[in-house]
Amino acid sequence: MRQESWGLLERSSVTARSRQLRVLVFGAHPDDCDFKCGGLSLKLTDLGHVVKFVACTNGCTGHFKQGGLQVARRRYEEAQASAAIAKLDEYQVLDNHSGELEPSVTNRKTIIRLMREFRPDVIITHRPNDYHPDHRCTSQLVQDASYIITVPNMLPLTEALSHQPVICYMSDPFKKPAPFSPDILVPIDGVVERKAKMIHCHTSQVYEWMPFNRGASDEVPSDDEARFRWLRDTYLPSRWDWNLADEYRERLVCLCGEAGQMVKYAEAFEICEYGQSLKGDRESISQYFPLGV
Repeated sequence: MRQESWGLLERSSVTARSRQLRVLVFGAHPDDCDFKCGGLSLKLTDLGHVVKFVACTNGCTGHFKQGGLQVARRRYEEAQASAAIAKLDEYQVLDNHSGELEPSVTNRKTIIRLMREFRPDVIITHRPNDYHPDHRCTSQLVQDASYIITVPNMLPLTEALSHQPVICYMSDPFKKPAPFSPDILVPIDGVVERKAKMIHCHTSQVYEWMPFNRGASDEVPSDDEARFRWLRDTYLPSRWDWNLADEYRERLVCLCGEAGQMVKYAEAFEICEYGQSLKGDRESISQYFPLGV
């Protein structure tokens, strides 16, 4: 996007349905973005907005039989299949070894460059307290870049942003040192089947690695159609983050009105104070997130 166009976005106060937004999602692995904000991404691209996913590692440790090279290539192809369903601008996979991501200056510069080149209105990533070191490091890298993306003399050959985007955290169930506190609830009932199909693309994870890791490989059907039904009807409903509408019903109703009482599925996000200031009211949030039921 050209600099003058960015300036128009900066001054705009119309809703997300009235102008094209650019949303950049940083996950640690090639499937994190799909699980946490696949529904939001589908709603945004359906409305004509631009969404890009970035996996900060190649996911090469995510298997119990196959080696790093084979797994990394599988997971890249799985990410591209998911991207086609969501009509993403791109699903970029950075070639960092999973389990070894570090919040280094070199990695920070990569993140800054990606942000500047994409010129997002909204950035979404993990929270800084999380069970997985790659998740935590991804969050730190985004936070460490959040101010410097506006500093021209850092990476001077890549044009700096004129201001910080809105930055939000994905949901998680961890309570210490501070629990996830949702500011934004996005209803996804209308796209939840397609979100499940995005996740279905990640065969190496949802049908192989994750069941193995929890000692449940024998539960997974062998037929592809039966696998999808199992994923949609058994595995995903067992996850904490699949049914956040019930978990945060009060906030959902606050943002969506009485229609929020009928929502079955939602995704949740917490505003990061390191990004552009965004009030927690419906009018402010609806500039960036499709709240319609």
